[in-house]
Amino acid sequence: MSVTLLDIVWAAVGAVALVTAVSILGVSLVWLERKFLGRLQGRPGPNRVGPFGLLQPVADGIKLLWKEDVSPGPSAKVLFYVAPLLVFVPSFVVWLTIPFTRDLALRNLDTSVFFFVAFSTLSIVGVLLAGWSAASKYSVLGGFRAAAQLVSYEIPLIVIAITMVALAGSMSFVDIVEAQRTVPYIALVPLAAVLFFIAGLAEIGRTPFDIYLAESEVVGGPLVEYSGAHWAVFYLAEYGNTFLVGALTALLFLGGWSWPFGTLPAPAAVALFLTKSYFVTVLIFWVRGTYPRLRIDQMMSLGWKILIPLSFVTLVTVVVQRFYGWPSWTLTLMSLATLALAAWLQTRLQGAPARALAEKYRRDAVVVQAKPRLHREAPAAAKVEASS
Repeated sequence: MSVTLLDIVWAAVGAVALVTAVSILGVSLVWLERKFLGRLQGRPGPNRVGPFGLLQPVADGIKLLWKEDVSPGPSAKVLFYVAPLLVFVPSFVVWLTIPFTRDLALRNLDTSVFFFVAFSTLSIVGVLLAGWSAASKYSVLGGFRAAAQLVSYEIPLIVIAITMVALAGSMSFVDIVEAQRTVPYIALVPLAAVLFFIAGLAEIGRTPFDIYLAESEVVGGPLVEYSGAHWAVFYLAEYGNTFLVGALTALLFLGGWSWPFGTLPAPAAVALFLTKSYFVTVLIFWVRGTYPRLRIDQMMSLGWKILIPLSFVTLVTVVVQRFYGWPSWTLTLMSLATLALAAWLQTRLQGAPARALAEKYRRDAVVVQAKPRLHREAPAAAKVEASS
């Protein structure tokens, strides 16, 4: 198939439009997170720059662009400045195959899920390179922690994506959404939705999985030596990936642009898809305002001991149900039972130290209450022995 000049022009226009849209989404999420967390914490949030503080993200961007962009003396300059692009570009390229409606996507691929899996893993290289190229021990520690976290939680994320492919019988996001026209997959496999959401939080480094960026732990992680525009690129990539997790959750589990009451016109379908995506994104912000940061051992234990086994259990459950042709309600029942069992076991395991400590306090209290009685009985026993 020959490529004409017009095709190249339209591809360039689409790429520029996509970059603009992703940047606008990132800026909107900065404002939305600040306002939402402000409401949760009983404060107004940004309300000075522009109406309702809408121009506050713009002011922050201008400040970062004017800020001095420095780098450590012994750093590898080329790699140091290329690393932000290696983080941002994969998060942008993935959007090339994200459909907003059945016919509205820059490129509709029959293997769009595979394309997402292949490119989403490349950002790990950028984060690790950012820490190593800075020639700082704190940056290197943050880079290693980031690589360990991202590799660990990439496994359940990919397994759940494969599970949805097996459930829909296609690797196309469009086909997966069309398969949910009557019943969204979150109703069929709620366990898969929970696992995908948790793994997505860890992949984008959001609370409670922000250990490699925690200033109290490793002084800002692999980004500690970055400032100005290069730091802003990491910041923009984080919010782009945050909305990407919301969009993927909407596509894989919430039916995307479809709903059970017929086919919507294109503008309404896009609005419905964006509404679902923003809803999941707000849940991510809600988690940040609710849960504390996990320790590194807790985070790795959650990934390898809980999420990865449960993701494979979910995949096997879906494959068995599809192979034997069992009714759909059996899949929902098995998924809910596994989710309830996993939640109970996790609660028991996490509560074991607290229960052991409470038992120790109870025994100590019994001993303390028994001591006065022993002191009172001791003189009486001595008198009996003396009289005898």
